[in-house]
Parts: sequence; C-alpha cells; structure tokens
Amino acid sequence: MEQFIIANLAPIMFGALVIFLLSGFPVAFSLAANGLFFGLVGIELGLLKPELLQALPNRIFGIMGSENLLAIPFFTFMGLILERSGMAEDLLDTIGQLFGPIRGGVAYAVIFVGALLAATTGVVAASVISMGLISLPVMLRYGYDKRLASGVIAASGTLAQIIPPSLVLIVMADQLGQSVGDMYKAAFIPGLMLTAMYAGYVLALSIFKPTHVPALPLEARNLGEPNGDSGARSLFTMVGVTLAIGFAVASVLRATHPELAKDEARIYSTAVTVLLGFAFALANRRMKLGLLSRMADRVIFVMVPPLALIFLVLGTIFVGIATPTEGGGMGAMGAILLAMLNGRLSWSLLKQAMNSTTRLACFVMFILIGSTVFALVFRGVNGDLWVEHLLTSLPGGVNGFLLVVNIMFFVLAFFLDFFELAFILVPLVGPVANKMGVDLVWFGVLLGVNMQTSFMHPPFGFALFYLRSVAPKEVKTSDIYWGAIPFVVIQVVMVALIIAFPHLVSVEAKVDMKENLELKIDPPAGEAEPLKLPAAGADKKDEDSTPELNFSTDTETETKKK
Repeated sequence: MEQFIIANLAPIMFGALVIFLLSGFPVAFSLAANGLFFGLVGIELGLLKPELLQALPNRIFGIMGSENLLAIPFFTFMGLILERSGMAEDLLDTIGQLFGPIRGGVAYAVIFVGALLAATTGVVAASVISMGLISLPVMLRYGYDKRLASGVIAASGTLAQIIPPSLVLIVMADQLGQSVGDMYKAAFIPGLMLTAMYAGYVLALSIFKPTHVPALPLEARNLGEPNGDSGARSLFTMVGVTLAIGFAVASVLRATHPELAKDEARIYSTAVTVLLGFAFALANRRMKLGLLSRMADRVIFVMVPPLALIFLVLGTIFVGIATPTEGGGMGAMGAILLAMLNGRLSWSLLKQAMNSTTRLACFVMFILIGSTVFALVFRGVNGDLWVEHLLTSLPGGVNGFLLVVNIMFFVLAFFLDFFELAFILVPLVGPVANKMGVDLVWFGVLLGVNMQTSFMHPPFGFALFYLRSVAPKEVKTSDIYWGAIPFVVIQVVMVALIIAFPHLVSVEAKVDMKENLELKIDPPAGEAEPLKLPAAGADKKDEDSTPELNFSTDTETETKKK
C-alpha cells in the first residue's frame, strides 16, 4: 500500500483537490490545506525534504511584489467607479435611440455598449448588473423575447473577460510568464469578432423571428428633430468627416515618422481625430451654431469620454508609453474625473468602490497564495512530470493536446470560476504547451475565450446569477438559462475558429537570436582543407556568405613553417 501511494502520490493529490473543491469548501483554503497535508505525507514517506516548505515565504513575498497583479485593483476600481457614475445608463439610452428604428435595435445597443464597457471597466459584474437594471425593463416593455433579452445582456457583460483591459488576461499573463501588453494586443481581434458574432445572432433572429426583436415605437424615440427628422444624416456626415481626417493624419504620421508601427500611427491618429471632433461639437454647443442635430450632439458627448478613457488606458499600453499597471492607475484617475464631471462623485461612491475593490483583490491574492502552496508540493512529488506525460502522450499531437485541454476547461467551468481555473490549471498545462511549441500568448488568449463560458454556463454561471439578482419577477430563471445557451455555443465556435485559424490572434513574430556563423580555422600550407563548422540545421548545399573568423596569428604561422 505504501509503495502504491509513493508511486501515485501526484494523481492522488490532484484527486483529493477535486473532492475538496466539490465539497464546497473555500477554494483558497482547499488549495493550501491540500498542499500542506500532502507535503507532510511526502515528507513522512521520504519523497520530500522538510526544507522544501521553507520556500513558501519567498514565494508569498514574490506574489505580494508582483507588478502585473497590481493592475487588478486599479482596473476593478475604475470599473466600479464608472458603473456608478451613470456612464452605462447614458450610453445605453443614447445608443438605443440611435439603433431604435431598426429591428433588434436595443439588443444591438446592449452588445455595443457591452463591448464599450468591457474596454473601459474589465469587470463582468459591473457590466451585467448595469445593463440588467437599465435595458432589460426597456426590452421587455417593447416586446422583446425574454430569453433573448436575458441572454444578450449576460453575454455582452462577459465581453469584459476577453476585451482589454480584462482581468482574465492579466492573470493569464502572470501565470504564463508573458507580457500583459502582448496579451492585450493579441486578444483585441478575437474580442471584436466575438462582439460581431453576437450581433450576427441578433440579425439572424430579426430575419427569421422578427417578432422576438421589434423596433422601438415612434413615441419612444426622443432624440429627433422638431421637423420629424431623425438627425442621423448629420451624425453620419460627422463620422465620415472625422474618419477622413483620421486617415489623413495617419498618412502624414507614417510619412513623417516612418519608424512608427501601423498600430501606433492608428492610435495617435484616432486620438487626434476624436479630440478634434469633440472640440467641434463643444464649439457648436457653446456658440449655438446649430451645425449638428440633437442625435449627433448627444452621441458625441456621450461616446467621446469613454473613448478618451480607452485611449488613456489601452492606447498608452499599446504604444509603450505606460505599463499595464500605470495604465490602470491612469484609468482609475480618469474614472474619478468622469464621475466628477457628471456630478456623481461622492464619498459614498468612493467608499463602495474601495470596499468592493479590496474584497476582490483579497479574494484573488488568497487564491493565488493557496495555489502557490499546492503547486510547490505538487511539483515536489513530480506532479508536473505526471501531467506532462499525460498530455504529451495524447493522440493527435498538438491538436489532440489543444482539444483535450479546451474540453477540460469547458467542463470544469461548470463548477469553477475563471480565477480558480487560471490559478489551478494554467500553471499545469502552460509548461506542457511551451514544450510542444505552442506560443504562450496565443495559448493564453485561447484559454481566455474558453473561460468566458464559466460566466455563462447554466446552472452555475456568475453572469446568470448577477442578472437574476436584478431581473424583474416576470423573467424566470429558466428564461435566463435558456437564453444563455446560444451565446455559449457562439463562444465555443469562437474557440474552434482560433484553433483552426491561429492568425486570428495577432502574436508578434519572435526574433531568432541564433547566430548563423561558420568558423574556419586555417591550417598550415599543404595540409587538408579548412574545417567548416556549419550552424545546426544549415543546408550543406547553401553557399556560405558569412565572414571568416581566423583564429591563427602570424607568429604561430611563422613558427610552424620553421
């Protein structure tokens, strides 16, 4: 029996952890208790030395000193301030009026605002609760299908999982040892694609089931002109002019500064364009020029502040001006300024935001400390080698590995949230992916999209619980669950698309640092040809174009001749 335990301590330890988690015991303490218990068992059986556990204090201090993790409270605080500053309410009302004349207009507005809130808050709870309180009663009042209304709100809130500045991506970058900025850049296109796929589902419903997604009635559209015009022409003209200015500014920047990357030129040109458009709208309002319709004026003054905050946070990170932690600090300050400009900044608001931020930060830190204890002992009993052998021996090579890992994350997401999945499983599968040649930034984005489903899985999805807490009584829990299923399917399709088309995740090419040198040592005259040492993997038939390195000296040559 003792020999069996010694030979299989790693799988026994992992199985005990699963039992602990399913029992409902707090995750952080389950991890730490499991690690310490099996650490003592390993010491008793002679598998581990007591000195191993002395590494725990240094690991805990390393967690406390992590700059990447410091971004989590900053972005959480920023999201909570914005959620209480009225920005979500103004956005939903304005965008709902903009899309109101078309079928599913309010649903499109919820998806668009969900993506915008994701890019400014990064907090799922804030997005789902805000949109559930504001837009769900409106959608129900005008005849939207209950399941669709519930599903689109919950799904749009989960966009905060993958669209930067996502807390998930910060944790994934920390666990995989990658740059948060690289993770943000790589996740940008998948996040936009997922948003477009949600909108495509609403479009399909508007075609095949138009009664489920009606347009807003005329009496509900209150941003029109006195003569009955919607004012959309003025808005589209303004958008077209600003886009033309943006392209012109980008062309000038690239011509005058050829060292700028395309992305950096686009970010700078977008910032200039948005500021010019806002300045024009401000002058039009102050001087009462009447050049913009009510719709255009409202859209600009509601949209530009969050767009400016997005540039402040993500733009500075992408162009390398600020680190993610510094970007989070600027975002938190920007959120306070926006709340102040809206006249909603108060001590009560600050106190609530700080309390919620402290709770979430402590929750994350305790789970991370518990997972560190577990990981230290698990690796001490060769658990990492057991996991590596288990995953690398799967049929299908890399594709088989990716398939099994994604199925495992998808199934475990029924019971665990993304923090627990990231801290428990990612450290186990990340090194295996690296050894199999999988880019870790791409791998992190793939798992991030997969772990989005942890918020949408019936019956344990947190987004569903958040929506249930604010939904009216006429919306049944079964409506929320059934409404979430199509969007879970869309998320799974997005995971399959990333695996099938890896270039959807924009990962920068790594620079090959191997030196392709050929060493030639000239022998004395009359002896054999110089010995060539080609670089590993070089084609013998290729003609050498590298410079010769002659390590002999004139003195040595003369001596040998004598």
